[in-house]
Amino acid sequence: MNHTQRFQRIGMVARWRPVHRGHVPVLRALCDCAEHALIGIGSANRYNARNPFTLEETTAMLRLALAGRENYTLLPVADLDDGPRWRVMITRLFGPLDAFVTANLYVAQLLATDYSIIKPVTLVPEEERIAVDGSMVRRALARGTDWRELVPPQVADYIIAQQLDQRFRREFGLETLALDAIVHESES
Repeated sequence: MNHTQRFQRIGMVARWRPVHRGHVPVLRALCDCAEHALIGIGSANRYNARNPFTLEETTAMLRLALAGRENYTLLPVADLDDGPRWRVMITRLFGPLDAFVTANLYVAQLLATDYSIIKPVTLVPEEERIAVDGSMVRRALARGTDWRELVPPQVADYIIAQQLDQRFRREFGLETLALDAIVHESES
């Protein structure tokens, strides 16, 4: 895809928990390639080890990462545990779009008849891509080490100021590390 392609309306849903350095180029590209970007906060109705920040906290982190950009709308998107119902909710919530951005194959298949699907990686030049994912950040948060380098500085400052790192370790640290141990054990 041409990185200078322009859209009127583009949409994407991700959990963004927390907003990390891998998200930032994608978020900026969404705003930079469209007149208006609709950014869905997935699992907005969940608070657990995979979704350890509230909708309000996630919204604050996204606003920090998107500082200086105003051509976006943040939309809470609930998990319904029902793909077909979720698809209907998304098409109603997002309305007409020039493109829907997702790296999730299941989401792409669900929405393929409604939207033109593009992968987030196609929006970001290779030299701006950062290989960080949410699981990596949550594991580092659980250990209490080296997580700050995985998130934008303003997001790290917010997490520390709100003591969200301490809350995460208290509420979800052991579960996160235990799940990580199980995954690594099954891979070996």
